[in-house]
Amino acid sequence: MLKLKNYQETTLNILRDFLENAHLVGSRQSFEQRSRKSTQRYANYYQPIEGLENIPYSCLRLPTGGGKTLLAAHSIGVASDAWLEQDYPLVLWLVPTNAIREQTLQTLLDPSHSNREILDNAFEGRVRVLDIADFEQLRPHDIANNLCIVIGTLATLRVDNTEGRRVYAHNENLEPHFSKVAENIPNLERTEEGPNKDKIKFSFRNILALVRPLVIIDEAHNATTSLSMEVLRRVDPSCIIEFTATPAANSNVLHSVSAAELKSAEMIKLPIILTEHKTWQAAVSSSVDTRKKLAEFVGKDKDFIRPIVLIQAEDKDEDVPVDVVERYLTEEEKIDRSKIAIATGDQKELEGINLLAPDCPIEFVITVQALKEGWDCPFAYVFCSVAHVHSKKDVEQILGRVLRMPYAQRRQQEELNRAYAHVSSVSWPRAVAQLHDRLVSMGFDEQEAQQFIKPDVGELFCSAETTQPQSAIQIKLDSSPNLGLLDDQERSKVNLQKTNDGIILSITGEVSKALEEKIVNSVPAKDKADVTKIIEVHRQN
Repeated sequence: MLKLKNYQETTLNILRDFLENAHLVGSRQSFEQRSRKSTQRYANYYQPIEGLENIPYSCLRLPTGGGKTLLAAHSIGVASDAWLEQDYPLVLWLVPTNAIREQTLQTLLDPSHSNREILDNAFEGRVRVLDIADFEQLRPHDIANNLCIVIGTLATLRVDNTEGRRVYAHNENLEPHFSKVAENIPNLERTEEGPNKDKIKFSFRNILALVRPLVIIDEAHNATTSLSMEVLRRVDPSCIIEFTATPAANSNVLHSVSAAELKSAEMIKLPIILTEHKTWQAAVSSSVDTRKKLAEFVGKDKDFIRPIVLIQAEDKDEDVPVDVVERYLTEEEKIDRSKIAIATGDQKELEGINLLAPDCPIEFVITVQALKEGWDCPFAYVFCSVAHVHSKKDVEQILGRVLRMPYAQRRQQEELNRAYAHVSSVSWPRAVAQLHDRLVSMGFDEQEAQQFIKPDVGELFCSAETTQPQSAIQIKLDSSPNLGLLDDQERSKVNLQKTNDGIILSITGEVSKALEEKIVNSVPAKDKADVTKIIEVHRQN
């Protein structure tokens, strides 16, 4: 079984303490006692779910790459001991999408997978896992004698959803679960019409209400909406534990793990070395060169690694679609087609491919939107985007792929402990600010996002002793800034260049706080936040 990292042990210990203390003083006081001990910005006051005020509801925040599913599996044993005091709880495990629902189901069914090993170890192999669509397979003796995990999405519990209607409907096949249930038990839904009017429904929802499940919410971003809260009230949970990179404002964040902790634990590659190029062709060519150089460093590593480039192309009706990128790789860069996989809605060339296998030839993956959810490959090192229009979700998901560290161990060659991004300034006019925002959305705090973006200022693979040239800060604007506030010395550091798309503002040398303030005040209001971020990132580096 995988040994937990220190931050994972700490997270589970904090969860255990919160639940054990909740028995003594209640969930609110237990949470707020923990908050007073914490220096984390999330910890504040407890916000119970209306109608579920007496159950502990906590949120554990981990950035992308932190192993949320692994910790969720461990948390079942923790909650069973510390709060439920049950040998074999029923767990309702909720995920955001059907793709992740299928992936989670497969890992929990696989006896050789670390997620399943955790459960078998905690519950002596007495584990039953099923999809919520198969709830009819659950028997009373299963619930009495096994840890039972039912995997679904919040949508599968909504009454306006087809699957949701099955959850709430009367089902004669479930009658054995109710054979010993007294008619006067409250909180059970009843038949509203017909000969069985006012009789207890034989529904899966009523089974949940009888058993009062532990609810695990795995990265369900919409779990705290009013509709989702109503769903949670209907299943009447005994405890709710949420795992997410981006907590909602009304989530009770019990503990927050930083990106720096993940880096220290050797879980992710940081920093991200960002290189901006004038054309998409230059971005792709430099990605090829970066991969080639990384392959040389891999030869010195103790483990097998094949660096992979993830390229985000444009839609079919745009300038740089998948086939254009593919043709550029094969014709201009002379990349063998067997080393390229296309992953789009129409071409699914990654299906059935084990990218970690030594005999797998794939070195480049071209996609448009987000890759298949749950897809994971720590060999992905280089993110290249030539797309003009890139949704936040797509960029975050693709970027998240290149952050995971191979084998969750720091590599011997420093170059293999970093991630690399190549973008076109045409499609990413403010790459630093855009990348900064995406990292924040992935669970990095503002300071970490600034610290872990390193604009390339010269030779990409410089040794520690190499002196790198000082770079100019370049910011694309739609209109010229008003530089009248700058004195002559400050004005000498600033250059304006007109382009077909607007104005390029370049700043050379050290940027003092006074100069930064003047420059920010000189640009239009809509640009001020981005300009501030770009200057701060360069100052960090």
